[in-house]
Amino acid sequence: MKTTDVPQDDSMLGEHRRACYAIDENGDYVVVPSKGWEVEVVVNAQAMDEIKQKIEAVRQRVLRGELSPLAFHMERCMMNVSLLAANSGIWRWRVKRHFSPKVFSRLNDEILQRYANAMGMTVTALCDVPTAKDQGDTNDN
Repeated sequence: MKTTDVPQDDSMLGEHRRACYAIDENGDYVVVPSKGWEVEVVVNAQAMDEIKQKIEAVRQRVLRGELSPLAFHMERCMMNVSLLAANSGIWRWRVKRHFSPKVFSRLNDEILQRYANAMGMTVTALCDVPTAKDQGDTNDN
């Protein structure tokens, strides 16, 4: 792509720019600032919609008593079992076991605090799940 062809569409970057490589008039690769690309905005919006649907599905399972609040908050923080286990210092098999509401309800304060710290929240927030859709589905940790 030539330096004059680098997209400058509005994007999620706001006033920020991202570095793109393009070919200048001498045929050399140079870094060119770009505001974004419309296609990128569409794809990111679709990805966010899919993430929100996944979070909502887990939230519904928690409200039905199939999963513990830990599963919801892990999904909300866009983590997987391996990442949560690594960040909390808890074995993966134990993290999976803690998805059971019965097991989760018996966790001691130390384990709950480790999970809360890993997800940047309080223990009180960790043990709670929003009852209304679209509450708590953003990653604000």
